[in-house]
Amino acid sequence: MQGESSPQRDVLDVESVAGHLLPAGSVFGFLAEHRARLFPDALFADLFPSGRGRPSIPGEVIASVIVLQSLHGLSDREAVDALTFDLRWKAACGYPVDAKAFDASSLTVWRARLAASERPQRIFEVVRDVIDATGAVKGRQRRALDSTILDDAVARQDTVTQLIAQVRRVGREVPNALQVITERCTRLEALTGQGYDSTAKPRIAWDDTQARDELMTALVNDALALLGGLDTEAITAAGGKPAEAIALLALVAGQDVEPAEGSDGTDGRWRIARRVAPERVISTVDPETRHAHKTVERRQDGFKAHVVVEPDTGLATMVELTKAAGPDNSDATVGARLVVADPTITGPVEVLGDSAYATGDMLATLDAKQWTPLVKPWPIRPAVTGGFSIDDFTHDPTAGTMTCPAGVTKTITKTRKAVFGIACRACPLRQRCTTAAKGRTIQLHEHDLLQRRHRQRASEDGFQGPYRQHRPMVERSIAWLTRGNRRLRYRGVTKNNNWLHNRAAAINLRRLLTLGLTHSPTGWAIA
Repeated sequence: MQGESSPQRDVLDVESVAGHLLPAGSVFGFLAEHRARLFPDALFADLFPSGRGRPSIPGEVIASVIVLQSLHGLSDREAVDALTFDLRWKAACGYPVDAKAFDASSLTVWRARLAASERPQRIFEVVRDVIDATGAVKGRQRRALDSTILDDAVARQDTVTQLIAQVRRVGREVPNALQVITERCTRLEALTGQGYDSTAKPRIAWDDTQARDELMTALVNDALALLGGLDTEAITAAGGKPAEAIALLALVAGQDVEPAEGSDGTDGRWRIARRVAPERVISTVDPETRHAHKTVERRQDGFKAHVVVEPDTGLATMVELTKAAGPDNSDATVGARLVVADPTITGPVEVLGDSAYATGDMLATLDAKQWTPLVKPWPIRPAVTGGFSIDDFTHDPTAGTMTCPAGVTKTITKTRKAVFGIACRACPLRQRCTTAAKGRTIQLHEHDLLQRRHRQRASEDGFQGPYRQHRPMVERSIAWLTRGNRRLRYRGVTKNNNWLHNRAAAINLRRLLTLGLTHSPTGWAIA
């Protein structure tokens, strides 16, 4: 049953006794005055469809706690302790002085209900509705895009740990799997004297290549024997945790291994692969966390947070958390999706971003909307240092040709290549163009012309000035978002994405108050 706040003030209500002591323009003071208006009971009515049972915590209270928890980066227990002992929290949530907070598990239950609902990010949406009502971003003609890596909540696992952990998980979650493990997964124990009843790493001579390969052979063959002893088709068809467990076992048994030296891949000898698998699963505890390379020097494990910010106000209008790797999670792919879906954009805008957003597909998306990209172009690297780049070649889309700096014209093939080949042999400009024995070949992107025009425009003052003036705000917004909250508290994309939206909602609310948020009989406004 949906809980409701009592309209009668308790004699010991903090707001009535000491509400005047709350700092003006603080989130605490704002929630004390407006929480019921911001988070009415009807906002959460769909979470309690039966209408039966013991009344829940009032929606305005739990939403206020979530906002404050997200703003201050507290755990569930720290949040309920603050509600019990901190008068500011009591005032913000309408609690009497002598009232004890609800159990911390209630926050887990509410998050689960919200996550399973049709509007899991409704707190963020409510605050964005306030932004829209104030007109703070109305008519603003710029949006800035950026992303940052957030550290995951689990430890990175090596291949040995992953395989042992996942065999154990299959034993826990798949019916009758323990018997299969006992009967078929015997190679590890035969080699090391240690079975899958232990979580410890096997004791071997880790500096001995042969010993490591023998261990990997035992683990991989045990994993394959386990999969072979189960009805994987039936388990997969049934779905649920058993299906997830065997799918992950199959993945970790193959992603980091390759045939041992001298093996043709059919004799069952394996070793740890001399490469890193793309989009490698780095933990069986949280299979969605990934290796990430924000820059060449900076490497992290975790997830990627994407934001769309209105640069004049610093308000985040769209956010999303994704896996940290994979083409579907790239800055440009996610950024294009978010900015197109941004409900606060009502007309043509300039879209600002660094070079990660300068893909041909991104430029094509903005061009289709007739929006202006203020995006730092990808650097063009000539084949020969100081020589000719692709922009020195003339592309004629009408004729379907490409002309080189020496004046040689070639037809562009169906695979979007211009092959100059033999024409390069006697070319006087060859030394400035290519070192390839077969001559220069130009591979054109599908949106080559858009990219060319964009690179030309990016060199003009009309691009450089607004870019330098307005893009830094998104960096500041990222700093607000991550301050004290770089490390995530939850596992998986869904839970952390919901946390990101709550965090952005809290920061937006604080930012609105800084801008002068007020409420009058006519509605929300910026003073």
